[in-house]
Amino acid sequence: MDHPVEHFWDLKLKRVQEALEKNNFAVTCAQNRADAKERVLQEILPTLDPESISWGGSMTFVASGLYDALKDRNDLAVLDTYEKGLSFQDMLERRRRSLLVDLFFTGTNAVTEAGQLVNLDMYGNRVAALTFGPRHVIVLVGRNKVVPDLKAAMHRIKAYAAPANAMRLDKKTPCYHTGVCQECSSPERICNHWTITEKSFPEGRIHVVLINEDLGL
Repeated sequence: MDHPVEHFWDLKLKRVQEALEKNNFAVTCAQNRADAKERVLQEILPTLDPESISWGGSMTFVASGLYDALKDRNDLAVLDTYEKGLSFQDMLERRRRSLLVDLFFTGTNAVTEAGQLVNLDMYGNRVAALTFGPRHVIVLVGRNKVVPDLKAAMHRIKAYAAPANAMRLDKKTPCYHTGVCQECSSPERICNHWTITEKSFPEGRIHVVLINEDLGL
């Protein structure tokens, strides 16, 4: 068989898609980051017809090329929470305002094979948008985020994603130095808000794009 790894993930992602759809998520499967970008821009965005957009922290969103494709759109009201040079207060205000846009982009820390999204956030803006606020949410998910169950999701996040993100963001936390979660009380702790999204409500409000490529942490 040619490309057995991709074929393996095609089958697994199809099962995850079916589980997510049973939980009322809209789902699109993409072969790679470029395919994900095109499907969002050409298929998903026109059906949602948003007037305003924003995003939460997501390496996958940036790696897909969607950030560059959307940040300068003049046919949309774009609230760019990634803009460099913002003061801390201005950054927080943009994140607060981003909870009322028509369409919010983000990633997820893990997705279970039962079709649940699991996230752990620092400020809470990303998980808040998943829960309520924006009219629609698009979640971009690399295949490396797929885990068997909730226990595996939480282990993945605390044992890998959180320490790696603390390093990426240069946070002054114990895990920055050890690579191991210390359940710290650091002022820069990024592990503050857990969410488990069991189902999309209303149905289809959250659109998950499963990507057959390892992306993000």
